Amino acid sequence: MAYFLGVDTGGTYTDAVVLDEAANAVLGKAKALTTRADLAIGIGQAVDAALAASGVAAAEVALVSLSTTLATNALVEGQGGRVALVSIGFAPEDMARAGLAEALRGDPVVRVAGGHSHAGIEAERLDLAALEEAVAALGPQVVGFAVAARFATRNPAHEIAAREAIRRATGRPVTCSHELSAQLNGPKRALTAVLNARLIGMIDRLVAACERHLALVGIAAPLMVVRGDGALISAAMVRERPIETILSGPAASIVGARWLTGAKDALVSDIGGTTTDVAILKDGLPEIDPQGARVGGFRTMVEAVAMRTTGLGGDSEVHLVAQGLEGGLRLGPRRLMPVSLLAVDHGEMVHAALDRWLSAETAGEYDGRFAVPMGGDTGGLNPRETAVLARILRPMPMGQALASRLEAAALDRLVARGLVLLSGVTPSDASHVLGGLAAWDGAAAEKALLLMARRRIGTGERMAPDAATLAQAVVDQLTQQTVDCLLEAAFAEDRAFAGEDPAALARHRLLTAALSGHRGVMALSAQLALPVIGLGASAPFYYGAVGRRLGCQMILPEHAGVANAIGAVAGQVSQRVSGLVTSPAQGRYVAHLVTAPKAFGDRNEALAAMETALRAEAEARARAAGAVDLRIEARHDIREAAVEGNPMFIEATVTVTASGRPRVAHHAAPITS
Repeated sequence: MAYFLGVDTGGTYTDAVVLDEAANAVLGKAKALTTRADLAIGIGQAVDAALAASGVAAAEVALVSLSTTLATNALVEGQGGRVALVSIGFAPEDMARAGLAEALRGDPVVRVAGGHSHAGIEAERLDLAALEEAVAALGPQVVGFAVAARFATRNPAHEIAAREAIRRATGRPVTCSHELSAQLNGPKRALTAVLNARLIGMIDRLVAACERHLALVGIAAPLMVVRGDGALISAAMVRERPIETILSGPAASIVGARWLTGAKDALVSDIGGTTTDVAILKDGLPEIDPQGARVGGFRTMVEAVAMRTTGLGGDSEVHLVAQGLEGGLRLGPRRLMPVSLLAVDHGEMVHAALDRWLSAETAGEYDGRFAVPMGGDTGGLNPRETAVLARILRPMPMGQALASRLEAAALDRLVARGLVLLSGVTPSDASHVLGGLAAWDGAAAEKALLLMARRRIGTGERMAPDAATLAQAVVDQLTQQTVDCLLEAAFAEDRAFAGEDPAALARHRLLTAALSGHRGVMALSAQLALPVIGLGASAPFYYGAVGRRLGCQMILPEHAGVANAIGAVAGQVSQRVSGLVTSPAQGRYVAHLVTAPKAFGDRNEALAAMETALRAEAEARARAAGAVDLRIEARHDIREAAVEGNPMFIEATVTVTASGRPRVAHHAAPITS
């Protein structure tokens, strides 16, 4: 009998669940607040409570698997450490493509000569001297480096040499673009490398926190992490490639949804604190996004489940829309700490500030907002940012953190760096006012919503007459934005609407009328044809209204609140590697191996050499990822063109996949008399 422990660390909660692998049964589950200052605290509280509820001893746990939304949340919210991009052989205009400038957010770029041609031949000598001089000065200012060289997937020699030079000069982590994808498109590879470098510190802290607590309680089982495609990899591997954990939590939720419900065809909607993630199950399996994971507006080269991730969750920022006479609400994409949660540990300060603001005749610009220090790397801050951060030694009203309005932009940058978290009104606060949640300080939530309700709209009237009315409006807005997410996903998957904008279709006036059952001269009706599996701790409170609006079956499984943690230990280990074989001239075939390109006079010899190399690499990666009982499959995708009626080889992509079950700990059998 084997017992598995699944852990999911989200933006607000950390979940843990203990499964009996043989019986496919949940033995115990628990939730704890995610403690960002020290992730081990929240992980420890959840793990200890789940073990206690299950009656399973720590030493009996045979496998631990971790999923997380921290990386996804960081990209959605534009957070992460400061990094430097080393661009080798690219022109400045190349670096303006693929959203790279937006991803860098002003972080430094080092441009050096070098790079290769499309055939893998050195186009220009790598200027290592210039590189070492530039990175030595940047080392103390960044958390890591991303390296992208022209045509590195055809020959990675310059990226490898640059990586070694940067490590010698700075000691900082280095991400090479060719390690993350074998595809062409240098700017997109550079973008993926930048995001990976930005996430390394965050995911390393998460893995280390989990390992610390497992060691503390005596769990010696292997630690696995869920990748964005739902497969498992070892903790050691994910430390080097944290970008692969984007959509880790959503991927685990899909695996968990299938495990909990047995559904084969459904939309899966998982609402967390920061995001809502929607995917589709077809014949019991999620689809992989062929264009690479898209998160936070960035299209990466990471293989992941086809998922629509929206900055909408229980802790989304509530914005008042002042345009027009009637006003309105908008939620997200930024996550705030709910006021009701901040008041749990800082009640005296929070209530004193709320009472003071409520007693004033007019509302101040920053009323209802608090600033909370988070700690972290402070390299690269300018003097104004440093001054603002120095004032935020403890949670405080936001206005006290700013000496003037000029410092508001500096505070925004500190929030983007993850050094400060803002607290304000969220749907979680609204749920406390309406009685849907009762875990935190409901009185603080009511005061915060009353304060927001007193703000004026275009007519000069108050936004709402009382806290309860505004709270219901917030929940109604969350319902509407969730409906929009689900409809976008449905239209994107419906082949009848291929090529059309799913967002525009989801919000079309005719569809809105049809969902409302319009009856006039025209009678209109519409409904979602698939059931929706609602996941997340708050799904039972929010998703009933969503199902009614869409006219579909809403499935809310018993353990919906810990579906991610369940999915974390229900997956398989899988590693996929690809390589390219090209033909730069007639009768010449080049296998672009990881070490260096190798030429052959025969096409089949080149393909065989590439497959042999990839089989070895896939097997090594799968074993490093923690797999046993491997299955290895190879696929050749050959592109040919017809020339005078005869096929001519253009190129071939060889893909090898190694998969197996995760390695588990083997415990000695108890001695019986």
